Amino acid sequence: MRHTRIKDLLNSTSILHEVNAKGWVRTFRNNQFIALNDGSTINNIQCVVDFENTPEETLKRITTGAAVSVTGTLVESKGAGQKYEIQVAKLEILGDSDPEKFPMQPKRHSLEFLRENAHLRVRTNAFGAIMRVRSVLSFAVHSYFQQKGFVYLNTPIITGADAEGAGEMFQVTSLPLDNLPKTEEGQIDYKKDFFGKHTNLTVSGQLEGETFAMALGQIYTFGPTFRAENSNTSRHLAEFWMIEPEVAFNNLNDNMDLAEDFIQYVIKYTMEKCSDDLKFLEGRLLEEEKTKPQAERSEMTLLEKLNFVLENNFKRVSYTEAIDILRDSTPNKRKKFQYIINEWGADLQSEHERYLVEKHFKCPVILFDYPANIKAFYMRLNEDGKTVRAMDILFPGIGEIVGGSQREERFDVLVEKMRTLGIDEEELWWYLDTRRFGSAVHSGFGLGFERLVLFVTGMTNIRDVIPFPRTPQNAEF
Repeated sequence: MRHTRIKDLLNSTSILHEVNAKGWVRTFRNNQFIALNDGSTINNIQCVVDFENTPEETLKRITTGAAVSVTGTLVESKGAGQKYEIQVAKLEILGDSDPEKFPMQPKRHSLEFLRENAHLRVRTNAFGAIMRVRSVLSFAVHSYFQQKGFVYLNTPIITGADAEGAGEMFQVTSLPLDNLPKTEEGQIDYKKDFFGKHTNLTVSGQLEGETFAMALGQIYTFGPTFRAENSNTSRHLAEFWMIEPEVAFNNLNDNMDLAEDFIQYVIKYTMEKCSDDLKFLEGRLLEEEKTKPQAERSEMTLLEKLNFVLENNFKRVSYTEAIDILRDSTPNKRKKFQYIINEWGADLQSEHERYLVEKHFKCPVILFDYPANIKAFYMRLNEDGKTVRAMDILFPGIGEIVGGSQREERFDVLVEKMRTLGIDEEELWWYLDTRRFGSAVHSGFGLGFERLVLFVTGMTNIRDVIPFPRTPQNAEF
């Protein structure tokens, strides 16, 4: 008999028929009641075992974590909190679990403990919910862009270009590290390496994406990116996924419109498809909030925060206006900010971004026209010569979630910026070709997928929204 997913059993419109379910035991109580879960839903189905006619040896093997198959009749449940249950006629142990060694016992575990057991943590309610939400969000990303006629582009993971100019990149080499070939000048001879040049893991697919946007009109990338930043904060990963659309003929205002519409679409889609998981995660967050001092507690529940994004137009504010607001704000004057805003040109921190969203405007905010010297070389220089057509989208509880810009389409201006910043023109000759041959106004943005999952699930550490986090000194699993 073919087994039926537990999600489908719980949503069944007919009962009193024979069914088969397979999954993992969450709990087994009174030698009779199995709480069974197969990963299709946050909810378990109760399976009532005929313990009087079940061998003692079999009952002993029904332990937390064991994989079982149950066949029986789907009936209305007599217990509270569940619609249906299975009256078990046949039970088979598919895989035993040692109750003394299985780490995911039915109790509250610290997130740090669960990270140490990342290969098993998805068996908990919280991480099952997070990964289902992540999956639906991922589908929503493709759904949005495909509906809008974008072309999905797979940009290279191995690259010779540093899109951000930060230099914090993982090097890729096939050279023997214990006997590196050297040039006459004593430098590493990359001509003898696999690619014949110095290469790295990519931090962004943007530059390659721009080249295809100049032929296909509108493209998006969605793939893994890497940054060798030695940071152990709750906001950083060494391996993460990026969503990066690029659109020919779009200016900065078009770019803002696209980003706002995109984010609202994927959040709404996920709220509709993952209502049970999000309700569970909201309850988890409420319990976590109770352990915090009153001053540190969020003013919104998880679902309120998501609806806050859906129900409010994003306020568009220039960097200059934002600096004036922050400089005159009470927390700045009373030195409550960790980073005091004294003058124009300051690089805004998360505390400043959250103040603008949560306290001042009370809606999502898009900041634009940043100082040129704190933004990347490819952003279009404004006529004032001081600012660039950059934009950041700020959300409650998280600060910046999207960064983008209108790209510098003028060949001479782009080359001058590259020379000023010491960026090798020969390395990016192919990128400059897009400005030599049919250049046009174009724009795009980048959205760190884990940052989005973090916001939608209400988690506070980015290591908890990716299956296997890669961080400094940690590449386990």
